[in-house]
Amino acid sequence: MRVKTDSPATRKAREGVMEFLLMNHPLDCPICDQGGECDLQDQSMAFGSDRSRFTDIEFSGKRAVEDKNVGPLVKTIMTRCIHCTRCIRFASEVAGVEDLGTTGRGGDMQVGTYVEKMIKSELSGNVIDLCPVGALTSKPYAFTARPWETRKTESIDVMDAIGSNIVVSTRTNEVMRILPRMNEDINEEWISDKTRFAYDGLKRQRLTTPFVRDSTGVLKQADWETAFVAAAEKLGTTKGDEIAAVVGGFVDAESLVCLKDFLNKLGSEGLCTEEMFPMDGAGTDLRSNYLLNTTISGVEEADLILLVGTNPRFEAPLFNARMRKSWIHNDLEVAMVGPQVDITFDHENLGDSTQVLQEIANGTHPFSKKFNSAKNPMVVVGSSILQREDGSAIHSAVVEVAQNARKQSGCGEGWKVLNVLHRVASQVAALDIGYKAGVDCIKQNPPKVLYLLGADSGTITREDIPKDCFVIYQGHHGDKGAAMADVILPGAAYTEKEGTYVNTEGRAQEARLAVSPPGLARSDWKIIRALSEVIGVTLPYDKLEEIRGRLTEVSPNLTQYEKVEEANYFNQSQQLANSLKASLDSKPITVNQVQLKDFYMTDSISRASQTMAKCVQAATEAETAKY
Repeated sequence: MRVKTDSPATRKAREGVMEFLLMNHPLDCPICDQGGECDLQDQSMAFGSDRSRFTDIEFSGKRAVEDKNVGPLVKTIMTRCIHCTRCIRFASEVAGVEDLGTTGRGGDMQVGTYVEKMIKSELSGNVIDLCPVGALTSKPYAFTARPWETRKTESIDVMDAIGSNIVVSTRTNEVMRILPRMNEDINEEWISDKTRFAYDGLKRQRLTTPFVRDSTGVLKQADWETAFVAAAEKLGTTKGDEIAAVVGGFVDAESLVCLKDFLNKLGSEGLCTEEMFPMDGAGTDLRSNYLLNTTISGVEEADLILLVGTNPRFEAPLFNARMRKSWIHNDLEVAMVGPQVDITFDHENLGDSTQVLQEIANGTHPFSKKFNSAKNPMVVVGSSILQREDGSAIHSAVVEVAQNARKQSGCGEGWKVLNVLHRVASQVAALDIGYKAGVDCIKQNPPKVLYLLGADSGTITREDIPKDCFVIYQGHHGDKGAAMADVILPGAAYTEKEGTYVNTEGRAQEARLAVSPPGLARSDWKIIRALSEVIGVTLPYDKLEEIRGRLTEVSPNLTQYEKVEEANYFNQSQQLANSLKASLDSKPITVNQVQLKDFYMTDSISRASQTMAKCVQAATEAETAKY
């Protein structure tokens, strides 16, 4: 059989197909947002004719369709739609929402939401990339730039702990938009709406200059020298055990190790993360205790997953999409211990009582037999449920469930059952470097100087520390942490620096500088390095390569980019967990993000984003609307 791909007959057939596609298509190219990235434009250029034979249509008028309002993220000009139905397939197969569909037939066929409403999905922005014409485009990005005018930088997303691969498009030192970058092991070709659209929060509420609180209690602008001297005076005259630090969710590994070395030189060991994690038993000494050990892509090999106290749809949308993919294609079964939530696919809810978890661990629950006989079982515990007072007991029970399954199922030693799904980008790197998880140690031993490195979530407030405690805040947004500070040092956001982030599966990835920090803001590790010199305990690195050498000394996996360093010692973890005397609380297991409106504003960047504020408003209205 011989196939000729460039014969006159083939070219004529292609021209004919293009004529049909363009028959009703408007000539919007000069004013179309998709110009320069339009698949139809490229195909027309390659295979199309230079004239049209549909003269009677020109007289009777081309087909026109009314635009739809599908929310604050996706802009529609449905006259351009060529009925490829990619958006409908994505919504129903990948996102798991049946909001999009077709009405009418033939020339009257329309793609839409049946009744005018918001697309109620946390992945809705991906239809913009899928649309081969300009029918679905980005509403916030509309008419701001053409693709050939922008500079593209490959980087890493920090809006959740998945570490999605992204491309940051910039022009004139401003982030214009964020697009997904293909990585089959992590996010495939998708990103969440928060990742894609929260970038406008990088332009608002920014700290662009140092501030120092004067004798009247008012924060006033200062230069770097004044701010450093004010901070150094307090740090240099305070005992090491009276100094503490809390790091937030956006901090890169370089800044984490820099701050730890700095405070260790001052004699302090009080370094904590905002996110809590049980420190009893094996705690954070064993990496297997706090990683998503099966890996994100490994979910596709699982045949039964037990979710404990997590709503992956909003805590990690791409992980949830991966589970849905496996549910469709591999007959994956999912069970949940927690409240009734919509995770876009069928699952068995075992109840929200901690007693159920205890029964599964003991083997007395009916589900235990099913879980232990699965070929490749997984248990996924949400980091939010480990914030509870009985977090240690919950983690201990989950470890017991996982180890029982490893021993009784036919999965073999290579299969990892225990998984922790984190919510913030910095947590795994912080635990690898040796930070304590949670701020309990600070509340129990109130410090005289508190260093907040991007800590904005409000887990520690002025009420938790003494009135005379001196607070130094270093970060990029004037949020909850900056409001309580005596000295503010402006840092760089994730698009404005080179940095290492370790995702929830333990994979180190490199974020790259796309734009310069605004005003006097600087990279976090450079600020800490300069402050150490002012105090007189100079840190021994001046360049990024040197600090990454220090990262390798602390934990080699932190600089093995794009590799997942496997964790082990599951048996030892179980033995230490069994030694705990903690008991489960009778309070029901809950999750933080139950509805779509809870997803959009969870951190300092998304709280500063006007687009995310519109999404919260639209999602709230959609929940109360009756169609």
